[in-house]
Amino acid sequence: MAVGTRGRHPWGLLVGLLALVSAAATAWDLASLSCNFGSFCECDFRPDLPGEGPEPGAGGRGRAVGPGAAAADPAPTKPLVLSLHGWTGTGKSYVSSLLAQYLFQGGLRSPHVHHFSPIMHFPHPSHIERYKKDLKHWVQGNLTACGRSLFLFDEMDKLPPGLMEVLRPFLGSSWVVYGTNYRKAIFIFISNTGGEQINQVALEAWRSHREREEISLQELEPVVSRAMLDNPHHGFWRSGIVEEHLLDAVVPFLPLQRHHVRHCVLSELAQLGLEARDEVVQAVLDSTTFFPDEERLFSSNGCKTVASRIALFL
Repeated sequence: MAVGTRGRHPWGLLVGLLALVSAAATAWDLASLSCNFGSFCECDFRPDLPGEGPEPGAGGRGRAVGPGAAAADPAPTKPLVLSLHGWTGTGKSYVSSLLAQYLFQGGLRSPHVHHFSPIMHFPHPSHIERYKKDLKHWVQGNLTACGRSLFLFDEMDKLPPGLMEVLRPFLGSSWVVYGTNYRKAIFIFISNTGGEQINQVALEAWRSHREREEISLQELEPVVSRAMLDNPHHGFWRSGIVEEHLLDAVVPFLPLQRHHVRHCVLSELAQLGLEARDEVVQAVLDSTTFFPDEERLFSSNGCKTVASRIALFL
């Protein structure tokens, strides 16, 4: 669960994440995400952000974020650059997919949402120079075709060091790069780096009888940023991106506790159209590993293995 969000549902995560972005990146006007006027809609960029409407379980959609959006300037002053961090299975990829779903008509399948995986796209560190050239041309070409493009980089911990430095010119507030206006682009970077530090802060808060909601972004952002700078295997290593403060928001995801995993089990059963039998839910929870050994407080895999575990107990 992302820090700063109280909601237990995906929409609460999404709205909370956008609230964090709004606070951390005033240059990006969230109101410009409105699509009330045709001129605001580019490519298949069709913002349909959840607001304070019905809960997801009710099957409805909430109001778009920012009721006065129609009168806002649709031209942001810089790209939106997010870095999502946390332990495995805490919802980083899930929330990213929700952002794509609510911002683009085709979601992750949109031709203007570009998903990069180190294993699939950059598997050989020895080819780093070719990858840098290809990535630069890919980003530049797609921004030329559509300024409202989203670039999603998964598993930043596994990217070849040095690759991300080619993105640095695209992440600032200049008007153009290589003749291309890129201010409407969105870049999302996902990694497990900082997960241990986030877990430790959450554990200390629990031992001090503090609520999760009391853990602030100000507590976590410095330790996560330091973890990135100190990790030679992270994609931002010596890229200048962190040092030059090109990230609009560092978004930490807290580790999931037993009741969060239970919610994941119930949601998965509902999606499968199956009855939420108590014995199945309890069996999945009992088979999940929690840490530390003494408290057994946080799920070691978040909700990542819930779907496969359910199949074992049906």
